[in-house]
Amino acid sequence: MPLKSVSIDAVQVEGFKIETRSRQHVSIVDQPVAGGGTDAGPTPLEYLFISLAGCIITIGHIVAKQRRLPVRNIAVHVEGELDTDVLMGKRQDMRAGFTGIRVRVNIDADMTQEEKEAFLREVDARCPISDNIHNLTPIEFVVESTAEDVVFSNN
Repeated sequence: MPLKSVSIDAVQVEGFKIETRSRQHVSIVDQPVAGGGTDAGPTPLEYLFISLAGCIITIGHIVAKQRRLPVRNIAVHVEGELDTDVLMGKRQDMRAGFTGIRVRVNIDADMTQEEKEAFLREVDARCPISDNIHNLTPIEFVVESTAEDVVFSNN
């Protein structure tokens, strides 16, 4: 079974501004000015949606190429709502995450609606980001210290 290892590094620059590095790429994460940031980049929540949309388009093109489907272009719009009282520490009686995520996909192709829907189902089934959102993925948090590593997980 071929495994691909993916990793990034992130460090707080100033306030809510965070610099991330993935391979040779540098990205900025920030909050809007109204949220105390400088609006130098997308928020972590927006990056989640960016990842999902990017994965759907990427996997869509892989599927189209492999199956020789007449797909010219794929455009994606992602939206969702969450209760910010949880992330602000004002509530604990509900999830911190989105209550639902809507993904609207425009597939420019000479295909019927049914063929486009079947294509999108296959894309969703093969998209690692979609899979990680659909299914519980264990996360292990390790607090690095000079003495010994302290480990806790979300399970």
